[in-house]
Amino acid sequence: MLAFLRSIRRKNLKDSKLRGYLVYAIGEIVLVVLGILIAISINNYNEGLKKRDKELEILKQLKDEFKLNQSQLEEKILMRNEGLEAASQILSYFDNKQTFDEAGFYQALWKLVRDPTFDPIENDIVGTENLRMLTNAEIIQQLSRWSSDVYQVQELELEYQKFRSSQLTPKINTMGLGRNLQNELWKNGYTPLEALDKSANYKQNIGESHSKINYDKVLRDVELEGMVATSITFHRITNLQSDYLRNVIAKTLELIDSEIERF
Repeated sequence: MLAFLRSIRRKNLKDSKLRGYLVYAIGEIVLVVLGILIAISINNYNEGLKKRDKELEILKQLKDEFKLNQSQLEEKILMRNEGLEAASQILSYFDNKQTFDEAGFYQALWKLVRDPTFDPIENDIVGTENLRMLTNAEIIQQLSRWSSDVYQVQELELEYQKFRSSQLTPKINTMGLGRNLQNELWKNGYTPLEALDKSANYKQNIGESHSKINYDKVLRDVELEGMVATSITFHRITNLQSDYLRNVIAKTLELIDSEIERF
């Protein structure tokens, strides 16, 4: 097409037909500009497809991560709920010593010395170029707040971890309950709630302590009683924060699913 226009241009120049030359010169320019614009449009279209593919990839990655975080958080909430029930059971022994059950006491006590800590997957979206690939403002807002929301839960977990390690566990060992506690845990087989293999059942023969435990004295120890009551406060407050985080995850997954459906 360009060669055809050039041949006409040369002919018109030879014949001194200036008007015709200008018409065809303008036509040639228009054709070149149109070609450039078409090339740019095709390039922009291809870049747009690449961005959409990348955004979809990021959204799917986020969905997988938040599903795993959701599962882990539910596990930690369950552990703390079991801890709340266990603390109430132990306090009932303090209140009514006739109901005391040795095996039940140790099983409940173990649920208080567990360490339910939420450790979510840290995605590499926030603070990176990938965040700009997302077009949904609500998802961006959820992601931007995610770290601070998680911190609210982890901060409380850390406080209970310190309490358990510095006060509750030493108290249990000082009262001579440590060996019997571990023996009760493992003697019939035990599968930790947080175990990666939920089907595994682990057994260990530790044996009971040869020292006679005065359970009447144990159930009159106001310091242990206070520690059990304190564990209720820790677990209750942490689960209140965890409930909020649970809703954040559910909302984020809902937004992500809606966004994925657009593709």
